[in-house]
Amino acid sequence: VVEVPASSLASGPVYERAAERPAYLDEVQSADLAALEHPSDLNRVLLDLVSGPNLCDKRLVYEQYDHMVQLNTVVYPGSDAAVLRVKGTSKALAVSVDGNSRYVYLDPYGGTQIAVAEAARNVVAAGGVPMALTNCLNFGNPERPDIFWQFKESVRGLADAARHMELPVVSGNVSFYNESFGTAIYPTPVVGMVGLIGTLSTRRTIAFPEEGLVVAMLGDTLDELGGSEYLRLVHGMTAGRPPALDLEVEKSVQTTCIEGIRRGIILSAHDCSEGGAAVALLECCCAGGVGATLEVDTPLQPVSWLFSESQSRFVVTLREEDLGALEDLAASRQVRVYALGRTGGSRLIVGDWIDLGVDEMKAVREEALGRLLKG
Repeated sequence: VVEVPASSLASGPVYERAAERPAYLDEVQSADLAALEHPSDLNRVLLDLVSGPNLCDKRLVYEQYDHMVQLNTVVYPGSDAAVLRVKGTSKALAVSVDGNSRYVYLDPYGGTQIAVAEAARNVVAAGGVPMALTNCLNFGNPERPDIFWQFKESVRGLADAARHMELPVVSGNVSFYNESFGTAIYPTPVVGMVGLIGTLSTRRTIAFPEEGLVVAMLGDTLDELGGSEYLRLVHGMTAGRPPALDLEVEKSVQTTCIEGIRRGIILSAHDCSEGGAAVALLECCCAGGVGATLEVDTPLQPVSWLFSESQSRFVVTLREEDLGALEDLAASRQVRVYALGRTGGSRLIVGDWIDLGVDEMKAVREEALGRLLKG
């Protein structure tokens, strides 16, 4: 239909506006998070996290709209990525949308790169190979030097991440002057990602598919509470630095996951993002209606392992006889695999930190949005 050099579409007026690093960054990035006192009731913390507007179940919203798309949707919203069949073929498309404004507020360059990485990670968890991305960049008044600096750093982060991950940016838009009473919104770049699933039968969801499977984590958990949902909800802070992102490590972990899915080793996959490993595990249990009993060997304090939002991680399930194959596959890419325990029962048990019933967790998460909307 058309063949046009991309450079001709991207060329045009160039605006050289004043850009100045915001003064707030020094204060928020230097916050002493090590001095925080953490609550002892971690069950309550986890339930509070999934009762909030960011991590509660959104079914009340998306079921009011056409989320079946000409009856092509085979994995509905609520998993890491929706999956759409390509009729007449065995192929499918995995689609995700991601963005975390707190991360970008704390570090516009790094926070935007995380949005790209997480969108790709969600596509991979569904069994897809990321192909291309689009974006919607939402910022305050660009005539202010501090806002324009946020915007420039965000665009630079988006471009660098896309180049490193070899993902073309096929479209996008920008929304400026987003303010309320003279106060700008948090800088909010949103990334949409599409990926290809070669064979529909290899699609995956976040749900623990059955009892008796090994639950494992791909990737390392670090003491990274900066910008986390836990820090915002429990301590009322948006501070620190967002989790570190190494794009080479990210690619290695994603490649390990997609190859494990292709070989039939990995039976379910869920990326760890907002809320950390604890929220990811809760969502896996609730989606499949299956509990898990896990033990964690870590030098980290419980709050850090449970709620740190370290990047480049997946919670996966597999058969016990396939654990060695996954470890070999991961080792070839210098990715760590941590066997945590087994699926089964009706409770999520993580050492002596977490012990909650699946039905209770599911009810709290599914009912939260309705209560929030009622005020």
